[in-house]
Amino acid sequence: MGLANHTMVTHFILRGIPNTDGLQTILFFTFLAFYLCTLLGNLLIFSAILGDPRLHTPMYFFLCNLAVVDLGIPSVSIPKFLAILSGQNNVISLGGCMAQAFFYHFLGSTECLLCTVMAFDRYVAICHPLRYLLIMNRRVCTLLATGTWICSSFHATILASLTFTLPYCGSNVVDYFFCDIFPVAKLACGDTYILETVSFTNIGVVPMICFSLILVSYIRIAYCILKMNAGEGRRKAASTCASHLAVVTLFFGPCALIYTQPQLSEVLVTPLDVFGNVVTPMLNPAVYTLRNKEVKAGLRKLGGGLTMAH
Repeated sequence: MGLANHTMVTHFILRGIPNTDGLQTILFFTFLAFYLCTLLGNLLIFSAILGDPRLHTPMYFFLCNLAVVDLGIPSVSIPKFLAILSGQNNVISLGGCMAQAFFYHFLGSTECLLCTVMAFDRYVAICHPLRYLLIMNRRVCTLLATGTWICSSFHATILASLTFTLPYCGSNVVDYFFCDIFPVAKLACGDTYILETVSFTNIGVVPMICFSLILVSYIRIAYCILKMNAGEGRRKAASTCASHLAVVTLFFGPCALIYTQPQLSEVLVTPLDVFGNVVTPMLNPAVYTLRNKEVKAGLRKLGGGLTMAH
């Protein structure tokens, strides 16, 4: 595939995680365990919310959407990576590569926007409790959730289109474990300026705006909690926010670390990508379950229903 004859790339070769030669077996079982735990945890959360009418509230509606996202994010890259680690073909078709890049940014953007919507939901619930169900009615919740998915699809379509309309006439070896936009764009033999500019806006500026909105919501929430008289009310309000804050930290923390410590970016980007792809989607169900009596009750009800079915 030399530049001389301009033979176009029809497939890519995934090299896997850099500097992990000889660790294939350990990585295979580690990633498999994380992936299975992620699928189980998020399916349980999803099923518990659907199966328990007491959980049919705005907060759990958005949590259900988050569980779907957390099922999808590792499924974009981990099955193919497990196949590579097990010694199978590390070749991915052009279409498969496009699908990985699209769905990775589609689901990542959806989670970012969902975190923002969930912060707004907590703000309304704590600062305007008497009007909560009036403001966060079914129509509004549906519009907010649908909006996050539609906006994210536009975001991912733009990035994927700009990436894969570039000419690829040189090397087809992607120095990564899945087809993310930047490792693939490095192989392009055309000008990537437009892609880099749009990527900076979509991947840099938009998440910063989302984080700022979340921060403003929680400043207002903290102010409302401090104004509460009853100690029990304060504890309950703080408890409902703790899980969401943990999820926000898991999602935005790695990004902040990369962008605020540029000298460490090259070292940190791979482990933080692995963390975001594998660990965070597994931890989110645990975070929402450990401190949440309603979700625990829903899971017990689900477990009781499954036992009776057998």
